[in-house]
Amino acid sequence: MILLGLTGSIGMGKSTTARMFALAGALTWNADDAVHALYAPGGAAVGPVGEAFPGVVEEGAVDRARLAEALGRDPSAFARLEAIVHPLVAGGRLQDLQAARAAGVRLAVLDIPLLFETDGDGAVHAVVVVTAPPEVQAERVLARPGMTRERFDAILARQAPDAEKRRRADFVIDTSRGLEAAMVQVEGIVGTVLDPAWTPAPGRLPLDDEPGQ
Repeated sequence: MILLGLTGSIGMGKSTTARMFALAGALTWNADDAVHALYAPGGAAVGPVGEAFPGVVEEGAVDRARLAEALGRDPSAFARLEAIVHPLVAGGRLQDLQAARAAGVRLAVLDIPLLFETDGDGAVHAVVVVTAPPEVQAERVLARPGMTRERFDAILARQAPDAEKRRRADFVIDTSRGLEAAMVQVEGIVGTVLDPAWTPAPGRLPLDDEPGQ
């Protein structure tokens, strides 16, 4: 099974691109969805997050607004949160990939916003970076309900610069050219990595190696 890491900064169109990979026949796994499940009632992160950040659990679930407030008060809080959540996400991802491989899935796309920031690019066969010009990115993000320039800048500060992501990518998809053009790029990538002659670049996961094997 081929594993593609899909990443890109906020507002680049990554979620839309992930849906395109699904339309092209790939199984898609979303890190944000995994975190939401961990924060929901009964989720494995509720207890430890509640202990680390008193007051953020409401009715058995992590209240994301309260958590955001707690994170905003303490610059070191993100590291504590990530130390709790990242291992839980990784464990769930491993189980999902094992099940997909057993079901005969040929291509899995892992939608991970902080793929490079968490050194996850060495655990996939190739990385796809979704990009768009800065002015397009800003227009998209600032149109979101409740978004401010200050919050946007704070999010960008936690993410690797777009230019750095593009430099480290195996494939780049520019979403500013429209949906049809993006789909053509997606289909081209799928065809490339499923070609028996294709091999991952140095530093990526070898073809004969997959997590959990």
